[in-house]
Amino acid sequence: MVKAVAAGVPSLAPFFDENQGLGRDAQVRAPAAHGGLQQGDTPGLYGGSKQPTICDVVRLEEFLTDPANERKAQAWAAALSISAAEIPGYLGRLTPVLLRHDTLVKNHDYKKGKAVPFDALLQTGIAILVDERGLPAVKCSCGNPLRPFEGDTTRIKVEFDDRNEEWKGYEKSSVVAVRPATRKVEQLALVDVQQPDRGVNRPVGTTGEDDTEFDTRERRAVQDASGSTPSTSSSSSTSTSPPSGSAPPQSSSGSVSSGPSSPGPTSGPPSAGPPSSASPPSSEPASSDPPPVSAKPPSPKDPTSSAPPPPPTGSPPETTSSAPTSAPVTSSAPPPETSRPATSAPSTGGPSAGSTA
Repeated sequence: MVKAVAAGVPSLAPFFDENQGLGRDAQVRAPAAHGGLQQGDTPGLYGGSKQPTICDVVRLEEFLTDPANERKAQAWAAALSISAAEIPGYLGRLTPVLLRHDTLVKNHDYKKGKAVPFDALLQTGIAILVDERGLPAVKCSCGNPLRPFEGDTTRIKVEFDDRNEEWKGYEKSSVVAVRPATRKVEQLALVDVQQPDRGVNRPVGTTGEDDTEFDTRERRAVQDASGSTPSTSSSSSTSTSPPSGSAPPQSSSGSVSSGPSSPGPTSGPPSAGPPSSASPPSSEPASSDPPPVSAKPPSPKDPTSSAPPPPPTGSPPETTSSAPTSAPVTSSAPPPETSRPATSAPSTGGPSAGSTA
């Protein structure tokens, strides 16, 4: 069960008095996109505007560091797994954005001196603060702390009520849950919610004063999930390497204006396309050719190879330290000398598929 939280609707149990203007939600039309898991640094996942002061981080810090609000500050910090003394530094690393998709989170009310968690669906247009890996961290209007949604996005039941009625454009299939970026990011690629062709690069930890613009219609290189080199499959795409726990991504349109592409895993290479040179070696042979001849004849107990056996011979296969060849050793050459006692010939003339040097 997931509680619906509509844009512009005050919380019944907020950490911060919403009448003081800590944050402002916006009316945003959600782009058509597949729902599911999205990585926190996905270009176009979040939105911005030419009026970036959608969340007053300074006022939130003043409130939480006021000795009169010490109990609230301790509950707020505990919900985010930090100490009350770490609040100023933590807030300084957060970035204000607008949701461009109905987004699942673990929200927290303030009740009886404690942060009470509950699963929530935040409507598109709600202003939030995100952390250095793109995860929702604070709901701006009320200051309530947010954590990642941990459930199955395909098995939710959204509970609407008379205050948070089902909003126009809601589609269960388009609901998004955010997974952390594979590393801390330096800036977020946002989309102007009023002008979708205008993109905003916002440095993490800033509130809009250092924004730079880009054209969302241009293709943008995105690093792969390892953070080392641009991903071959998305080097000209605006979609990032997708999050874990779902199917591989569909092809991207290359434009952030339509929102993130269909979700996929946060790690691991895509199922299509050539493998990257930086990929780890496979534990299985890359081709169907037989493995190289080992430095000693295989044990008769080893499993036999799938390669066809050579002509029958009464002598064991010849061993060699030179490069292996695919041709089997014939019985025309005398068997080499060996320090091992003679044994009966193995069931096949080729090396065992499970033997190693």
